[in-house]
Amino acid sequence: MRVPTVVARLDHYQRRRRWLGLPLAVFAKFVDDRGPLLAGQITYNGFLSLFPLLLVLSTTLRLVLRDHPELAEGLLASPLARFPVVGDEITAAVHPLQGSAVALVVGGLFALYGGLGFTAAMGHAFDQMWGVPVDRRPHPIIARSRGLLLLVLLGVGLGVTTALSALTAAPGTPLGPALVVLGPLVSMSVNAGLFLVGFRAFTVRDLTFGQVAPGAIGAALAWQLLELGAVRYATDELTDADPLYGVFGLVLALLAWIYLEALVVTAAAEINVVLVDRLWPRALLTLTHFVGPDDLTEADRRSLESYARIQRYKSFERIDVEFSPPPEEYRPPLAGG
Repeated sequence: MRVPTVVARLDHYQRRRRWLGLPLAVFAKFVDDRGPLLAGQITYNGFLSLFPLLLVLSTTLRLVLRDHPELAEGLLASPLARFPVVGDEITAAVHPLQGSAVALVVGGLFALYGGLGFTAAMGHAFDQMWGVPVDRRPHPIIARSRGLLLLVLLGVGLGVTTALSALTAAPGTPLGPALVVLGPLVSMSVNAGLFLVGFRAFTVRDLTFGQVAPGAIGAALAWQLLELGAVRYATDELTDADPLYGVFGLVLALLAWIYLEALVVTAAAEINVVLVDRLWPRALLTLTHFVGPDDLTEADRRSLESYARIQRYKSFERIDVEFSPPPEEYRPPLAGG
């Protein structure tokens, strides 16, 4: 069966135009890596880690700033905690750990270990996207040790962006309207810096800041727009809603919010992978059963090879990839159309 000529011409067209071939290659890589599934794993671990991390943060801030309770409460605020309707329930549900010193230490360690599951999920997703073989991935204990440093970094960055958001939203700010305009720009710059560090640190692949810059900048911009859109929607649509539609509504709202953020981060990381490994152009029908060996581009072949070699579990294991020639009855390659 021959592929319609129009499809062959479209494929021929997109392979020679970066502005079209590159986004299609990113989409193909996102689908090949099962991006929605990776984002779902990040969402699951992020949701389970949210309250343990907030418990640790709440307890630590109130102990360190016991003489300045107002400052501690202000630092605990975050875009998620201030999210309309849902934010009130989160704030009311989080209280500092109390009890003896031993109980606090044990409870804090367990809560922190649960929170490190989020960084482990991020590391797995990034290593998967960058094609890191299983035998090169860090041991779970080492991964969580590195995740602790990342959590501290993310916490500092979140505190900076939260302070900027709170300052710009405060009535009668001393810096006037200029801060309202510059605040989001500074916040996006801080987020871009965090993504730069995170996109390098979440994978064992040796990368430079320049290689991860495109995805980091894109993720920061998308993150800012998503946050503004969510706040705008919540303000317009949820202001007059009931305090919350029960626990079920809280769970759905949190899962939806975290999942959207995870999709943004995953898609942005795929941009870096495609650019660094030059995984474009891809065959237009590479995601279907209609594509054959002769239709594949060099980027298609390298992508398929990486998916096989990523399954190497031992350093002495060898995985070779070959592409069989097409059968005689197979159709001619698309590129010749």
